[in-house]
Amino acid sequence: MLDRPQMITVSGMPLPEPFAANWENVQRFQARDDDVLIITFPRSGTTWMSEVVDLIFHEGDTEKAHQRPIYERVPFLEWAGPDMPTGTEILDNIKGRRIMKSHCPADLLPQSFSEKNCKVIYVARNPKDVMVSFYHFHRMHPISSTPGTLQEFMMGFIEGTITFGSWSRNVKGWWKNRHQKNVLFLFYEDLLEDTKPEIKKVMTFLEKDLPDDVLEKIHQHTTFRAMKENKMTNYTDLPLDVMDHTISPFIRKGICGDWKNHLTVAQNEIFDEFLQRELSDTDLTFRYQD
Repeated sequence: MLDRPQMITVSGMPLPEPFAANWENVQRFQARDDDVLIITFPRSGTTWMSEVVDLIFHEGDTEKAHQRPIYERVPFLEWAGPDMPTGTEILDNIKGRRIMKSHCPADLLPQSFSEKNCKVIYVARNPKDVMVSFYHFHRMHPISSTPGTLQEFMMGFIEGTITFGSWSRNVKGWWKNRHQKNVLFLFYEDLLEDTKPEIKKVMTFLEKDLPDDVLEKIHQHTTFRAMKENKMTNYTDLPLDVMDHTISPFIRKGICGDWKNHLTVAQNEIFDEFLQRELSDTDLTFRYQD
C-alpha cells in the first residue's frame, strides 16, 4: 500500500499534497453556463446526488448509467493523484454539458462559476454522522490523511484540520448562498425520509419535466441498497491502494443516527459544545436521528 500523502493547507483548507499541487488549476478552472455542480462537505450524499442528477439528464436511462462508473460520469473537480489525469483536465476535455462534484467552500469556489449561469446543488448532512462516516472513509482511503483513533479524528473534525478542513465553514458558507436563484440547498436527512419529493425538487431546479414513471425509476435505482450493490456507484472497481473495501465499504450505512453507535457520552458532549459554538450565529439546524 502506498504511503499516505502529506497534508498541505491551502487558503485555510488542508488538502492531500497532490490536490494542493493542482489547486491553482482548480482556481483557474473555466466554468460553462450549462455546468451543473454538486457540492457537499465529504460524506454528505455526494455520490447519491451525483447518480440522481446523471439519471435526470438521461431521463432515467439506467442502462446508460451502467456503462461507466459514477466518477467518470460526474468527475471530481478537485481530484489529483499520482499518474492520473486531474479533475480539471478531465472536465476540460468533456464536450457538451458537464455534471461535476466538488467539496469547495463557497468562498473558495473558482471565480468563473459566479460569472456563469451554472446550477449548484448543495447537500448538507448532520455533522455527527458526517464525522463518523468520514472517519471510516479515511480508514479505507489511503489517499486521505491518517485518521488515528475516532477521538483523534473527532478533534481534527472540530478543529478543521482534517481533509477539506472546516465543516462549519463549508456548510455555513453555502447556507448563506441558498437564496441565490442558481443554488438548490438540500438536506441528506430529507432525502432519506421522503426521497421522491426531493428528487422532484432537483428535477424542477434542473428544468427537467419528467413523467412519474421515470421519477419512480430514478428513485428505485438510487435507493441505498441499489447504490451499494451497483458496481458503477460503489467504487469496488478501484484498486486497494485507492480504496480498500476490506477495511470499510465506500457506501457504508446511509442512515441517520449511526453516530450513536460510535460516540461515547463524553465525546457527544464535546461535539454538542462545538455545534453550539459554531451554529450560534445561524438559523441552520439538523436532525440527528430518525
